[in-house]
Amino acid sequence: MRVLLVEDDENLRFGVAAALRAAGLAVDEVADLPQADEALFVTAYDCAVFDRMLPSGDAAAFVDGLRRGGQAVPVLFLTARDTVADRVEGFASGGDDYLVKPFAVPELVARVRSLCRRAATVRPPVHLVGDLEVDTARRQVRRGGVLLMLTSREFAVLEVLATRADQAVSRTELIESCWDEMAEPQSNVLEVLVSQLRRKLGGPALIHTVRGVGYRLAADGDAR
Repeated sequence: MRVLLVEDDENLRFGVAAALRAAGLAVDEVADLPQADEALFVTAYDCAVFDRMLPSGDAAAFVDGLRRGGQAVPVLFLTARDTVADRVEGFASGGDDYLVKPFAVPELVARVRSLCRRAATVRPPVHLVGDLEVDTARRQVRRGGVLLMLTSREFAVLEVLATRADQAVSRTELIESCWDEMAEPQSNVLEVLVSQLRRKLGGPALIHTVRGVGYRLAADGDAR
């Protein structure tokens, strides 16, 4: 089982990581949200542990963005903020568990192991569309067995299309699922990204424009 630990306090991060490794877990350590974003893109984790307040921002807002983008990794927040409102906010943002500092390390380990087991039972499947494989657990895409390098946003759009393979997915739904509320639905941001995706996926074409609606992922080549 693999865990991502996001904590800016070096001493605390060292102690928590050591305890998790002693419990038989593999641990990747990062100190800020940009590093966490990169780690989550390249690695499939069974659980992520976030210090709630980091110099790079509030981890709750970051996790909320992950959830909007389709990232389902179980999340445990570590925080000194212990009011009911703080805990409610943490759960509302997509957190699965909440542990207030100071905490007992054995309890943290037990909670992380519980979340890892939960991830193993709900891990999303691999979506197959023709010779395209979209692995939502490992966040990997292969076509004809060849691993493709996609950005996190490209993967998010492709994942939505793959989960609705052979169905038309509206432009509005794709934007709402893969961008935050600051995105302009009338801009061409989606069209540009789909064009990039098509180039990376190669031929024959799999992403088809559904006029007046949006896009459809299908291997039959029927653009309707």
